[in-house]
Amino acid sequence: MSDYMKDLDEVRSLVQLYVDGANGDIDKLRQAFHPTATMMGHIGPMDTYVPIEEFVSRVEAHPGSAGPDYQATVRSIDLTGDAGVAVLVEADYMGCDFVDYFAVARIDGRWQITNKTYAHTGGEPPAPPS
Repeated sequence: MSDYMKDLDEVRSLVQLYVDGANGDIDKLRQAFHPTATMMGHIGPMDTYVPIEEFVSRVEAHPGSAGPDYQATVRSIDLTGDAGVAVLVEADYMGCDFVDYFAVARIDGRWQITNKTYAHTGGEPPAPPS
């Protein structure tokens, strides 16, 4: 298998760690993200410009909040050398639909998500977590 194909498989597996972790598996989320990663986007009037650990803590405090009908599919992966972008389409995450743009980088030989920027594409914004 070519190095590029291997990299594509590794990044697809990386995004799958995010999907598996998004409903409460915090260990998988922490494996997916670089410790200094950030998350940016907005849902209705709620802006999100936070260190990724804030998102991880929110998921940890509310396991299962993604919901039983949550679905996600990788729309694309584009890599050059040790950098790239993966696009994930999410349906029914907390009652909303999103498109996530993950900046990815190979750091110390391992692919990691360094930034999550998302667009809210449908559904009613959830009430802010308490």
